[in-house]
Amino acid sequence: MDERVAISDVSQRFEFGKNWQRFLVSLDSQRISRAETSLCSMLGVEDLQHSSFLDVGCGSGLFSLAAMRKGAERIHSFDYDPDSVACAEELKRRYFPSAADWRIERGDVLDPAYLSSLGQFDVVYSWGVLHHTGKMWQGLSNVVPLVRPGGKLFIAIYNDQGLRSSLWTRVKILYNYGVVGRLIVIPIFFSCFALRALAKDLFLHRNSFARFGKEVKDPRGMAFLTDLLDWLGGYPFEVARPEQIFDLFRSKGFELVRLKTAGVNHGNNEFVFVKCAE
Repeated sequence: MDERVAISDVSQRFEFGKNWQRFLVSLDSQRISRAETSLCSMLGVEDLQHSSFLDVGCGSGLFSLAAMRKGAERIHSFDYDPDSVACAEELKRRYFPSAADWRIERGDVLDPAYLSSLGQFDVVYSWGVLHHTGKMWQGLSNVVPLVRPGGKLFIAIYNDQGLRSSLWTRVKILYNYGVVGRLIVIPIFFSCFALRALAKDLFLHRNSFARFGKEVKDPRGMAFLTDLLDWLGGYPFEVARPEQIFDLFRSKGFELVRLKTAGVNHGNNEFVFVKCAE
């Protein structure tokens, strides 16, 4: 199987939107508040007043909602997955049903013609999205023109762990082969994660096993089960080393202003860049 095909050509693709629909059931004011705090903290601002905000691959729509609540004056949210678009529309219906300055639609970050119709934004946000397109490096390059000079780009990309990342790719492909794949992957890895939590309890005197599977206060407002299924099934799947992302955007006229890495672990490296004035 070619792992670098366009997202529109991937048949064994994880149903991201359906996973986000499950997440909306547990969404509450505390999760929204944590999302707002994490967004502004990484961007280094108190609020987003007088700013335009583009949510590339909006998923649940949570961070578009956070931007709206923090005062962004214009928000555009798009996602390739129609179920994700429906999630964002549901959040708008719940919290800002009359907001004419929050636009939500289906769109593809791999489609230059679509992107060219959007204009430029003060903040372009794409957290954990571009590595799921099937053409991550094209997606990364495609967001460059969307950031206005002096604007910020906030992205998160899976950490490259070498051989372990290759093995995880196989797990994700298996998960997406259908019910049989999920019946293999989910019990095995839930058990592995539970045993790892128990080992931490025994050898590091922690209380991680007691919390395993329970709702933990994720700093971004996410939910344990949503994240776990996203990790196990999230395919297409690509990774990058932090220096690769840094070098790419430096070559395109961006300056790195904030970095949060996953270290040697799996997960996302987070970057905030500022686009230098032309």
